[in-house]
Amino acid sequence: MTTDAKRHDMDEAALVAAATAGDENAFATLTHRHRRELHVHCYRMLASFEDAEDLVQETFLRAWQKRETFEGRSTFRAWLYRIATNACLDFLARHERQAIEIPTHGSEPADLSPHVAWLQPYPDRLLERAAPEEAEPHAALVRKETIELAFVVAVQFLPPRQRAVLLLHDVLDWSANETAALLESTVASVNGALQRARAALRERQPARDSHQSFDPTSSEQDRRLTQQYIEATERCDVAALARLLRDDVRFSMPPEAVAFAGNEAVVQSWVQGGFGSPPYDAWKHIVTAANGMPAVAWYLRRPGDHRYHAFAMDVLRMEQGAIVEITTFDLAHLLDAFDLPEMLS
Repeated sequence: MTTDAKRHDMDEAALVAAATAGDENAFATLTHRHRRELHVHCYRMLASFEDAEDLVQETFLRAWQKRETFEGRSTFRAWLYRIATNACLDFLARHERQAIEIPTHGSEPADLSPHVAWLQPYPDRLLERAAPEEAEPHAALVRKETIELAFVVAVQFLPPRQRAVLLLHDVLDWSANETAALLESTVASVNGALQRARAALRERQPARDSHQSFDPTSSEQDRRLTQQYIEATERCDVAALARLLRDDVRFSMPPEAVAFAGNEAVVQSWVQGGFGSPPYDAWKHIVTAANGMPAVAWYLRRPGDHRYHAFAMDVLRMEQGAIVEITTFDLAHLLDAFDLPEMLS
């Protein structure tokens, strides 16, 4: 263990002792260290940025109220994860949310698309803060494949406890023993739930090139493709947009229960929705990033107005130089999370 790590552990032990004795400042310092990674964990459990915010607050409230029960048999971080996971399970028990499958327009033969009405994107600027410090070697890594929208959506189809087992074991790299202890279950039960969850997840996640995430040229390629997408949209150039989309591209707009598949069907849905014609023909943008993917915040200027108002956010999944999926959200509900303005002049 490095000198910095030892110092961190000593500092952590002193803070935990003070916090459990009722020192509010020590408690605030401890919880601040783990706030962002707990938020990401709750987001994966719930697929909603706003609900995750509420559940992190609930976690810290419960932790403060139960601070005297922390006995030090686990780390303070693990104790917070236990409380956060249980808070999410309680939330899911109170709210009857059902991920469903909906018909996909344009697919031949007709297929079904997953639909999670409460899905929200997660800003990359906050994901960066969730990455572990060197002094915290066991802190959760924010791996791209476990934060993409496709993964978060697929997880919502799992029963809540299976969801928790999968996230704790396969995403946070907790052992079966640690996961069982956190969920007050048995190792055999955890292993069984994990097996079922993995099988269900394999069926729902989109097929992709397994080497794509490790392609050192993909980031620059994605930036160029994003810029081309922006330029074509601002020109309202439908033909240019179509050339950027893969033949089997998919498009959805949560919370609307509608999905399209195929280049022609997706582009036609935009045209039929009014894209390129007044009042949907004057655009400005801000480039951002969500769920480890490029995203574009769109602002629309309507006739007679000199300002561009928040309209939509497109989250783009790309593979090998083509856009393979576009998920569009109402931008007005995401401004605070992404630190974006309400209007552009």
